[in-house]
Amino acid sequence: MDISSLPAQLSRFTPLVWVMLIGNFFVRASYYMVWPFLAVMLYESYGLSATEVGLLLTGSATLAVFLGFYTGNLADRFGRTKMLYIAVVVGVISFAMLALANSLWLFSVAVFLACLPRTLWEAPSKALLTEELVNPKDRELALHLLYFLVNVGAALGPLYGLWAGLNGEQFSFIYTAISYLGLLVALLYFRPSKPVSSTTPQSVPNFSNWLKILNKDRAFLVVLLATTLVYFVYAQCDTSLVQYLTRAEVPELAWLISAVIITNSCVIIVCQFPLLHIMRNWRLEYRLYLGGAILVVSQIMMAFNDVHNTWGWITAMIVLSLSEAIMFSNINVYIDRLAPDNLKASYFGAAGLCSLGYAFAPILGGMVLDLSSGVMLFVLTTLTSFAALAFYKIAEGQLKATTRVVHEV
Repeated sequence: MDISSLPAQLSRFTPLVWVMLIGNFFVRASYYMVWPFLAVMLYESYGLSATEVGLLLTGSATLAVFLGFYTGNLADRFGRTKMLYIAVVVGVISFAMLALANSLWLFSVAVFLACLPRTLWEAPSKALLTEELVNPKDRELALHLLYFLVNVGAALGPLYGLWAGLNGEQFSFIYTAISYLGLLVALLYFRPSKPVSSTTPQSVPNFSNWLKILNKDRAFLVVLLATTLVYFVYAQCDTSLVQYLTRAEVPELAWLISAVIITNSCVIIVCQFPLLHIMRNWRLEYRLYLGGAILVVSQIMMAFNDVHNTWGWITAMIVLSLSEAIMFSNINVYIDRLAPDNLKASYFGAAGLCSLGYAFAPILGGMVLDLSSGVMLFVLTTLTSFAALAFYKIAEGQLKATTRVVHEV
């Protein structure tokens, strides 16, 4: 990516593209208002064990992921903007429930619903965004900018969540519900007046035929497996690391959790575009290999860091964030290049299955903490990072050796 060409490229972004970008920022910010602090809230308020917390979080996230896989195909068949409307309406309902919940079961239902706007929004919004931009370079920039804004949202979300959810002001979540109404108004105002491509519902396979297409695309499936492992490793810093620090009775825990999360987002915000500029002439696969190697280093640092060494955790998070800045936005670009035009939302929805790495991280990480130690947890994530690198290499070999024909069953 050539930074000098940014102004000209940004001038070609349509209003709808900006709504998709800002909407992704908002949806991710609202998600991170809730998710990072749930382990602490469920442990301190309801006395759940590490495994029980992990089971609750894993169950909610898993259901949301599979729903996103199905709705990605629905978005291609019946309209991407319709799915976006559903996402924001669910956002209104879920955050209103979070504001009013007064029991464990109602709070748990609200948490599950709060996961859905992100799941329902991401695949159709990415598809609509790439569909709006004809130039591949503009499309790549939009996907990188999308990830940039997502991380701005991830930095601001925990700050608001700390104030609204952990300091006794639960009703403040109602303001997020009201803000989702504003996003709905923006969608209605800037919705496409006509289809921006030749794709019609008749040209998109139904869900069963889409599964047959997906089964034939072996290179894409290997990419999904590698990315799932990568997400599993990153997710340990959202939930299992928090539980590890909580049970070790680290002083000023809320501050450390916020510092780690905000450090992660700030490093990505500062470094993402300079790193992309440096690697602008690199192949996508080589960018992913570098990001994966840095990820391995970060996990080794966490495995050897003393649990009470606050700055050791923050330093390890800086290294992990450099890896994330390289990998995550390039994964989106990689998937966009692999996806046929008429199945953009379906492919991005299938890529959402990689979030199973996030979904299973709490339960598996919690079990490791209950049965062993935090050191063992990060030894296992180091090995998982190596495995992910191997699968990306296998996928590259399959792409070189085969001709990808995935448009028809």
